[in-house]
Amino acid sequence: MWGYAFIAPTGLGLAIFYLWPVLQTAYFSFTEWGAFGGHTWTGLDNYVRLAGDPEVGRAMLNTLAYTALGLVGIPLAIVFAALINRPGLRGVSAYRTAFFLPVVTMPVAVAMLWRWLYNGDYGLINQVLAVFGVDGPNWIADPATAMYALVVVGIWSSIGYNLIIFLAGMQAIPKELYEAASMDGAGRVTQFFKITLPMLSPTAFFISIVSVIGSLQLFDLVFVMTGSGQSARANPAYSRLQTVVQLFYERAFVTNDRGYAAAIVIALLVVIAVLTILQFRLQRRWVHYV
Repeated sequence: MWGYAFIAPTGLGLAIFYLWPVLQTAYFSFTEWGAFGGHTWTGLDNYVRLAGDPEVGRAMLNTLAYTALGLVGIPLAIVFAALINRPGLRGVSAYRTAFFLPVVTMPVAVAMLWRWLYNGDYGLINQVLAVFGVDGPNWIADPATAMYALVVVGIWSSIGYNLIIFLAGMQAIPKELYEAASMDGAGRVTQFFKITLPMLSPTAFFISIVSVIGSLQLFDLVFVMTGSGQSARANPAYSRLQTVVQLFYERAFVTNDRGYAAAIVIALLVVIAVLTILQFRLQRRWVHYV
């Protein structure tokens, strides 16, 4: 009885602030909202409309592409963590702090900074390229570079979190394994691939789950770097940058089509659930638990 009493505040908070909004949104996805509030039951009309909406399909493909490309940050974090974890390296705390700073920086500030860096007219990146005689593009407005530019920002802002987690995982690996491998003649590279990576696989699995879920909910970076509504649609690369959550925002708060917006976000919830279940099934093939 006391156990239930102790978890009751947390359970009540989860029910009110997480479970109830999900159920309410699911209900709203079967309704149509009027211009002045109020809603009427429309059944599956929103989902039928969603299935035939090319803008939803495009936004979903953009979101999945961003998610897939963003996974490149996981091996990068492992490499940087291995470099920082070298015995005798000085300034480890400074390196960890430098990598983690983007994580604790407000996403809006990060987006504004990179928006300036990517600016085609006065951005720092193009100014550096001009020194070498290279005419850089307008990174966020060019359909050929917009998605990759966005992925770079996403990796830069999250690699610190992944690095700290991987660093903790590396420091938890028993030193005896490396000593035994050294006695057998294994070098550092062999030890990394035969000991470090297999022992880090549960950590990598956790990071991949968190990264995929976070990437599928991308909104703030795109919103700040491209805007919304007509100003965003004036961007030539808008069709390559629009995400599902951004489309949900526009339908819910710009055009006031809240029932359809609820259907969009419920569809995203289903995609997240399916991908998470798939990851849990696939982890049996590559995750090694001690």
